[in-house]
Amino acid sequence: MNSKALAAIAAMLATTSISAAEIKVLASNGVREALHELASAFERETGHKLVIAFGLAAALKRQIEAGETFDLAILPAAAIDDLAKQSKVDAGARAAIARSGVGIGIKKGAPRPDIRTPEALKRTLLSAKSITWAKEGQSGIYFAGLLERIGIAEQMKPKIVPASSGVEVGKLVAGGQVQLGVILVNELMAAPGVEVLGPLPPELQNYTVFHAGVGVGSKDSSAAKALIKFLTTPAAGAVFRAKGQEAG
Repeated sequence: MNSKALAAIAAMLATTSISAAEIKVLASNGVREALHELASAFERETGHKLVIAFGLAAALKRQIEAGETFDLAILPAAAIDDLAKQSKVDAGARAAIARSGVGIGIKKGAPRPDIRTPEALKRTLLSAKSITWAKEGQSGIYFAGLLERIGIAEQMKPKIVPASSGVEVGKLVAGGQVQLGVILVNELMAAPGVEVLGPLPPELQNYTVFHAGVGVGSKDSSAAKALIKFLTTPAAGAVFRAKGQEAG
C-alpha cells in the first residue's frame, strides 16, 4: 500500500475537526488487520488518537446495547441496522467499508483437500476428522446453516469442535487439534500457523459486509465522521484488499 497516498488523504481529513480528538472505536475482529494499518496512518496525519477495542461482533453489539459508550462502531451491517433502530448509532452517519467471504483454513503444511466446487466441498467435509468455527461469529452462523442446506449437518455433528472466536479457531487449527477451521478469509490469512485452503465455492459463498457507524452519544462526531470518510477512500480500500477483503 502506498503510505504517501494514505498520509495525503488523512491530512486532508484533518481539517474536518479543529482540535485533536480521542476516538473510541468498537470494531469486529473481522477488520482487525486492515484497521491496525489504517489507524496508524490516520493518527499520524490528523493528530487524532484512536482507542480501538476489537472483539466478536455479537459481543460488541451486546456491550453497546447495555450502554457502552463509543464514538464509532465497525460491525456487520445487520448489527449496525439494529443499533440504529435502537438509537445507539446515528442512522445518517454510517457507511460500508469492507466485505469478507467465508473460507476454510488448515494447518500450515497439511494436505490440501479439494473444496473448489460444492460437490468437492461436501466430500472434503464428510471425510474430515474434525472442524471448528466461531459459534457466534457471522461466518460460523452461516456455515452451520450451510451444513443443513447441503444435507450433512447430522453427519458433521460428531466432528464439530466449537470455538468462542476466530482467534480460537486459528489456534485450534495451527495446533493440530482440529483439521479444518471456518472463519472469514482475511482472518485465516492473519492466523499464525494457518494457511487458507480456499474460499467457499462461489455457489455457496456468503459475504459479511462491515459498516462503520457513529455513536449517537459520541463526544466528537466530526472526528468520527472523518474516520469513516478516511476508511472509504480508494487508498483505504487498497489496504482492505491487501488483507484479504473487498472494499465496501
